Amino acid sequence: MPIPDFIVDLRRKIGTEMLWLPGVTAVIRREEDEILLVQRADNLRWTPITGIVDPGEQPATAAVREAKEETGVDIMVDRLASAGATSPMVYPNGDRAVYMDLTFSCTWRSGEAYVADDESADVGWFRVDQLPEMDPELRARIDAALSDEVEARFVAP
Repeated sequence: MPIPDFIVDLRRKIGTEMLWLPGVTAVIRREEDEILLVQRADNLRWTPITGIVDPGEQPATAAVREAKEETGVDIMVDRLASAGATSPMVYPNGDRAVYMDLTFSCTWRSGEAYVADDESADVGWFRVDQLPEMDPELRARIDAALSDEVEARFVAP
């Protein structure tokens, strides 16, 4: 999996210590009843499109970029659906990170979805009522994005 250059540079300095990173999730809807998911190459789990926000990049722009880089589709970002810290993650190489995830509800605009990079093993459109098994944290992001709520969800203090 490609690791952004700025993280490679940080890791040279801090090794596998915990990083606090900005991340985005793009829940992309087509029609009223389908969402786009990718099957991660590292663990073969299905997820919405996710990624790291580059330094100085606007989060909604990162969501658009990640959708294009991972699946080849063009999207429109409709609204911020949720904001929150992820559970701590430990990668196979020992790197540790926690993400401040911003989940966006998005609409597919154009393009045929395909595996556009080496981060994914597969990509596909799934009916909302027939989603594959996935981590409850990711399912909560999807639920927030598909809701008719106007305000973003967050964990209250």
